[in-house]
Formats: sequence, structure tokens, C-alpha cells
Amino acid sequence: MNITVISLFLAIVILTLVITYYAAKRTKTASEFYTAGGGLTGWQNGLAIAGDYLSAASFLGIAGAIALFGFDGFFYSIGYLVAYLVVMFVVAEPLRNLGKYTLADMIHSRFDARKVRGVAAGSTITIVIFYMIAQLVGAGALIQLLFQIPYTYAVLLVGVMMTIYVLFGGMTATSWVQIVKATLLMVATAAISIMVLVRFNFNILDMFASVGASQEEGFLHPGMQGRAPLDSISLMLALVLGTAGLPHILMRFFTVKDAKTARSSVVTATWIVGIFYILTIFLGFGAAAFVGSADIIAANPAGNMAAPLLAERLGGDLFMSFVAAVAFATILAVVAGLVLSGASAFAHDVYGQIIKKGKITEKQQVVAARIASVTVAGLSIVLALFAQNMNVAFLVALAFCVAASANLPVIVYTIYWKRFNTAGAVSAMLSGLFSALILVAISPNVLSPTGDAFITAEPLISLTNPAIISVPIGFIGGVVGTLLSKERDDAKYAEVKVRANIGYRKAE
Repeated sequence: MNITVISLFLAIVILTLVITYYAAKRTKTASEFYTAGGGLTGWQNGLAIAGDYLSAASFLGIAGAIALFGFDGFFYSIGYLVAYLVVMFVVAEPLRNLGKYTLADMIHSRFDARKVRGVAAGSTITIVIFYMIAQLVGAGALIQLLFQIPYTYAVLLVGVMMTIYVLFGGMTATSWVQIVKATLLMVATAAISIMVLVRFNFNILDMFASVGASQEEGFLHPGMQGRAPLDSISLMLALVLGTAGLPHILMRFFTVKDAKTARSSVVTATWIVGIFYILTIFLGFGAAAFVGSADIIAANPAGNMAAPLLAERLGGDLFMSFVAAVAFATILAVVAGLVLSGASAFAHDVYGQIIKKGKITEKQQVVAARIASVTVAGLSIVLALFAQNMNVAFLVALAFCVAASANLPVIVYTIYWKRFNTAGAVSAMLSGLFSALILVAISPNVLSPTGDAFITAEPLISLTNPAIISVPIGFIGGVVGTLLSKERDDAKYAEVKVRANIGYRKAE
């Protein structure tokens, strides 16, 4: 098995390094580094978006959550899927028309203030760090299981690989790694699902009946985890609204030539993502039926190894090795995208536009972006070493909470509210960001009287995901900040409205 695993892993690594090598030859300017020069087609970017979105949380975390908690685990799949409707109808086209490289560029198209760009960059970096920790935790658990090496070394290995992709290949390499990874992931997921269905003679009702009979009562009904209804609603709110504020997803809309292509990208991605999340039913319940919660927890307390273990039970060591290699590629691709979005916030927004005030050469931008890439990767690796036993789907849900609370309000108001101003943009982002972080810090995820969390203490709120509080705070913060300021520029809004809808820009 070790030879098989190593061979498949090496094949994935070599393939991605070859992609990076050729991409590096085409990555000379800032535009090529950040957005692949806007040269991706609709289907290519759609696959890349799906690749970015179908992360370790989706493949490893959701399968484990469903296997251990039944229908409650499937909430994640529902939320992630519905979220794409928000992206498609509210954000994709205006964002592409208004922005250049980052979310801050899009906001800056209406508010020419360095403090707006700085706060947007800070929000981006916070979300990236949360999401990166989740991916690295999943990678560490996977490689630890397969190669029997310490978790620390496993995380460092992935960290070095992801940094290489971004450092040399930029967005072109990251995009093509995502495309390859999305294809492999869909093949692996479909193969596992078919194997599960074969065991039940392609009768889904038989599968549910069998799983329900072998698990605790209520396994197939909401509430198995003991989560309060309000907490479930809060989680779904974070998942549904958070996607439209995720920096590494938003950045993908700048890799195509126009808004029409951006829109077709989202349609392609929605189909791929939709099919995948439907198939998570078979990953999760199949693991519950053929692996069992005891073996899943023994491999990883958070359940992150449910999908690879299911592959082993159904297809033997060879199939498990393939699925594990695909999961590894999944993590490498997603973290590369995250590093790139974090690096762009540091290098383009903070260094290039705030510190250098836009007076920066293409070469200086690329050098700054590469230095920032190493910085973001290093910080994420250090934090991931302390989060080994946390479920990656939960960690990603927290990133979604911050994205929905801090980024979505300012995006919506910038595009659709005439009265919105600079003070409102800053207050929306800060109130959403800090309310989400503070509420998480006093929640059961951080405080636990039994010592299961980071700090042994009684939590101050019962919500594990505080989006139901922090998202309204973000929107209200934008309203209050706007109304307390006398600033108003209707002419600028009229220009932004035209650009958002038809993409027209005045000659600069």
C-alpha cells in the first residue's frame, strides 16, 4: 500500500509542478500574477471556481459530519450549494465590472479612500487565515493517516508545496491546478457514490433504511447533534451568505475578460458544485454504513478521514490511495488560491496602494506579492499546528461567518445603495468583522467547561456559529455609519451603477 500511495501522491505532485513550471513562464506582470491576465474562458474559470470551492471541508469535513451526525451534517451541503445562487444573481457580474484584482479594488471604484482599502484588506486576510487553517488541518490528518508521519511534518509539507505554486506560477498555475483537481475530485466522488449504490442495488430508500437501523434513533432527522434550531439557522445563514464574501472566490471573477464570461463561469461552477453536494449524501451515509463511527473517530476524532476510509472498504488499498491523492490535490489547490488572495491583499492593497500610493512598478508588485505569499503561508501553518482536532467543515463555517458579516454588506451597499458613503463602508466592514470575531471568541468553540475547546471556561453565548447576530450587525453598521456622515456623491454612484451593469469605464 505504501508504494501505491507514494506513487499516486508523487504523480499528483509532479503533475502540479509541471503546470507551475509552464505557468511561471507566462507570469511576468502583476495582472498575470493576480488574475492570469484575464485570459480564462467561462468553462475553465467555472471549473477553477468549483475547484476553489470544493475544498477539504467539502470532501473530508462534510463526509465526516454526515457519517457521524446524520442529517445535521448534510446542512453544510445544503448551505454551500444554495450560496451559489446569491453569488450568481447578486455579486458576480457587478464585481467583475467594478473590480480589478481584489475586493478592495471594487469598493475603491466608488470610494477613493485609503482607509477603505486598508479595512477591506484586513477583512480579506482574516478570512483567508480561517480558511487556510481548515485546509491545512485536513491535509495534516490525511498525510498523517497514510504515511504515519507526525502531524507537524504533514502540515509543513503541504505548506511548502502551496507556497511553491503561488510563488512561481501565480494565478495561472493556481487556476490550472484547480481545473485538474476539480476533474479528479468529481471522478473520485462519483466512483465512491456508484460503489455505495451498488451495495444497495441502486435503491436509495434501502440505503437510508439500512443506515437508520444501524445508528442511533433520530440519525436521519434534524437535531441529532443537539444543536438548537437557532444555531442551525445561524449556520445556514453563514453558509448561504458567506460565499459571496469569500476573497478567493471573488478574485476568480477577475480572471475572465468580461462580465458575460464571469456569469457563464458561475453557471458552470453551480452545476459542478450542485452535483458534488448531492453526492455527499452517498459519501457520508456510505461511511456510516460500511466504516462505522468508531473506526472513523479512531482514525481522526473530527471525522475528517471518513471518505478515504470508505474508499478503502469499497475498493481496497488502491482505490483508497487514489482518493487520498485526490484529497491531497484538493487541499493543495485550495490553499494555493487562498495564499494568492491573501498575498494580493497584502501586496496590492496595503503595500502597492496604501504605502506606495499606487506609485509602484509591475516588477515591484510581483516581488511584493511573492514576499506576502510566504508570509501568509507561514502564519497559517503556525496556527494550523494548534487546531489538529477541529472538524474542518466547522472551521470553514467560521470563515463564511466573517465573510458574510464583514464583506457582503459593503459589497451589496456599494452596488445598490445610492446614499452609501466612505464612513458607511468602513463601519460596515469593521462592525461585521469584529462582531464575528468577538462572538466566536466567547462561543463554545473557544470556551468549554469540560476542556474540549481552547480555554476551559463557561461560554458566554450558546451559538457555535454567530452569523445570525454578526451579519445584521454588519448591515446595520453600514447604515449607521452612512447616516452619521454628511458625505454624499450621487454622481459617483451614477457612474458606478452604469459600470456595474454594463461594464463601461471612462478612459483613464
